[in-house]
Amino acid sequence: MPDARAVDPRRDPPLRAADPATTGAYDVERIRADFPALNRELRGRAVAYLDSASSSQAPRQVLEAIRHHHAKSHANVGRATHTMATEASAAYAAARAKVAAFVGAPAGELVFTRNATEAVNLVAHAFTGLGPASMDPRLKLGPDDEIVVTEMEHHSNLVPWQMLCRRTGARLRWIPLRDDGHLDLSGLDSLVTRRTKLVAWVHVSNVLGTVNPTSVLTERARAVGALTLLDGSQSVPHRPVDVERLGVDFLAFTGHKMCGPTGIGALWGRAELLDLMPPMVTGGGMVAQVEMADAAFLPPPARFEAGTPPIGQAVGLGAAVDYLATLGMDAVLAHERRLTEYTLDRLREVPGLRILGPDATADRGGVISFTVDGLASEQVGRHLDGHGVLVRVGRHCAAPLCRRYGVPGTVRASLHLYSNSSDVDAFVDALHALPPT
Repeated sequence: MPDARAVDPRRDPPLRAADPATTGAYDVERIRADFPALNRELRGRAVAYLDSASSSQAPRQVLEAIRHHHAKSHANVGRATHTMATEASAAYAAARAKVAAFVGAPAGELVFTRNATEAVNLVAHAFTGLGPASMDPRLKLGPDDEIVVTEMEHHSNLVPWQMLCRRTGARLRWIPLRDDGHLDLSGLDSLVTRRTKLVAWVHVSNVLGTVNPTSVLTERARAVGALTLLDGSQSVPHRPVDVERLGVDFLAFTGHKMCGPTGIGALWGRAELLDLMPPMVTGGGMVAQVEMADAAFLPPPARFEAGTPPIGQAVGLGAAVDYLATLGMDAVLAHERRLTEYTLDRLREVPGLRILGPDATADRGGVISFTVDGLASEQVGRHLDGHGVLVRVGRHCAAPLCRRYGVPGTVRASLHLYSNSSDVDAFVDALHALPPT
């Protein structure tokens, strides 16, 4: 059912006057009714869930799709001809087609993974000199080569490249951050050079909310012959994403941030590159022929999906994509931009609060990290939880970023398609009630 908290008319008009909920174009209260978790109360207070950057909530349509699959068609895929196995195989294939189309790709270019982390590691594994990749200069890496990332990367798009450079002797370089939360691109031409084999960066920062200039980075990478990987974990769930328009070579994203289940993510890659890549995990389901002394592998995407895949999770992710597509990602983005602006305005009321990242909503997503003078992020998080407001605290798997801004950690509030102004008001009111330091 819709959120029952009263709206404060003194604060709501700046947001609601432009909110499509008033015209029926984007009815956030109707949307909230689809999410059972938002109906909870914590310690007598309606829950304000502001931790969607970590894991979003799932609507009943997704929960029902998963339940129905396990209740009616729980069988393995590609291994039998009986009715339930055929249904499971068809559902798995349909989910792949839906998820691929959601990012503007053909189904054959989308690999299901456990999460975005595994997707990034799958690409890193391609540089290990195995299989057809060993014959392609783009996927050869040695002491004279470099990989370029950014200073704002999530550990999932940093540590795999550190490990790869350690194994191969290649050098890891990074684009630094400016004080305002944007990338410092003034030295881009000297960072991304003919030595660069790959440029990997996050589309939207999971700490700063910064939307990075993908076209600038892809153009420079192409100019020197480098491949590109985009971490779309915080963009695919919140805005229209089309891989051809982006112009990247790989895109990694994850289901549990886009109203789907945990345990499933995806790697999109250009077909010619996927064809070159060796499998990272081997076993059943990914082989074309097996002899006692050798094996031949299936083409992508099956080559990268050894063993029993996450079938129920894929069905759930397909349902999540259906849900998002029905809302329309342009509408989701517009709603979140309005709410982000409202949140930033309200947070500026709180004494001693420092917001990290860009000031303007045009170049940031609905991720807002901040510190409060005299209080550790964990203290603030516990206080907010006592008021029914759920946020994340700490380094957010981005320790170098926190070090860059001289903070041990931050409080992070993150918005999604179901967030509303009442969530924000409960959040800011709880901050006003913080104990004095």
